[in-house]
Amino acid sequence: MSGPSQPSAEPITDKRQLVDYIESGNKPREQWRVGTEHEKFAYDLVTHRPLTYEGPKGIGEMLQRLTKFGWQPVKEGGNVIALTQNGASITLEPGGQFELSGAPLENMHQTCEEVHDHLDQVKGIGAELGTGMLGLGFNPLWKREDIPWMPKGRYAIMRAYMPKVGKLGLDMMLRTCTIQANLDYESEADMAKKFRVGIALQPIATALFASSPFVEGKPSGFLSYRSHVWTDTDAARTGDLPFVFEQGFGFERYVDYLLDVPMYFVYRDGKYIDASGQSFRDFMAGKLPAMPGQAPTMGDWVDHLTTAFPEVRLKKFLEMRGADGGPWRRICAVPALWTGLLYDGSALDAAWDLVKDWSDEERAYLRREVPKTGLATIFRGKPLKILARQTVAIARQGLAARKRYDYLGRDEGRFLDEMTEIAERGRTLADDLLAKYHGDWQGHVDPVFKDYAY
Repeated sequence: MSGPSQPSAEPITDKRQLVDYIESGNKPREQWRVGTEHEKFAYDLVTHRPLTYEGPKGIGEMLQRLTKFGWQPVKEGGNVIALTQNGASITLEPGGQFELSGAPLENMHQTCEEVHDHLDQVKGIGAELGTGMLGLGFNPLWKREDIPWMPKGRYAIMRAYMPKVGKLGLDMMLRTCTIQANLDYESEADMAKKFRVGIALQPIATALFASSPFVEGKPSGFLSYRSHVWTDTDAARTGDLPFVFEQGFGFERYVDYLLDVPMYFVYRDGKYIDASGQSFRDFMAGKLPAMPGQAPTMGDWVDHLTTAFPEVRLKKFLEMRGADGGPWRRICAVPALWTGLLYDGSALDAAWDLVKDWSDEERAYLRREVPKTGLATIFRGKPLKILARQTVAIARQGLAARKRYDYLGRDEGRFLDEMTEIAERGRTLADDLLAKYHGDWQGHVDPVFKDYAY
């Protein structure tokens, strides 16, 4: 989750300003970049317990030690809560999940180099502290009450609000991890087409990257419990957004959606003011109960954009949000999949052809069933793995057409090798984890902290 925006004194007096802000994300193709965000669980190597913020093995100490690599600290209330460097940032999720929000980069080779550098750094710090990191979609062992909260003001507001609007919102905050890809668009029409393809194919990504079959040490009945958690977090700010497929969808329609998403907070003078459940429309009219008589700034709008959590989110770019967190080698595969699908015109057309006749009901069915049955989900009479094979093949063709090569002359398609294998055999990491649980692990999940650690 994002931190507070850079404050802007520009007052918002008209909805057109909000539309213009998102529309300003339009970029010519030569300026398109790829951003990758990946979260992982940090834990004590001896006890396997999640790390607190405080203490000699704490998250705070880890952040402080990472500054030796040139990272600049960001503080809130005297605590280091983030680090920044060269367009990238390291941030904390509510339960201490450690996130790299990568810089916007030109190709997958650069993205994977960024991932390797980051993980080398955190592994080195972990060796000093006796801590490890694990890439899965949901904490496989610990209960909600076992997870320490990080000292960030917005999380205190969300912690109080979440139980009012869903049963699993606190689990989302404390016990989930994801890998996310952020991509650009060149126009309103281009954004709409990419948004639609992204929403429709998000369940394919959920299935391919499913890695969260355990809850509190036992099989949950889901392959991606992380994805299931989002179905009972807060209906007002989550889901697959059927209106995206309506004729005429564009920037203004998304702004209207955001204006109806209840607020969480307003950030002023270094403090978070609780505005949970209140209306940004009222804020624009000077009628926000938390700040009566005051109008929002553009900084408030930028913050509000970060508080909606649909499967694809629009800011000045599009965020693909359907994949579980995963092992080191899979981090680069998520942005590779979406770059291949969305950044080549022929691939984007082919992807749209796959999904353009799906109904709202069919998309909702996939969103509901895929977290349980993954690539075995039956869709239009066939297992989803067949559609996954087609999707990965289109993405690979799209990456080949981009002609971005590494020093060995390989294109970006190599980052999809494992996804191709998964789609062919129809078995995900979640399936493999369950097989180990019922086999070599003899009904215990503790070995995951060794066998799947970074």
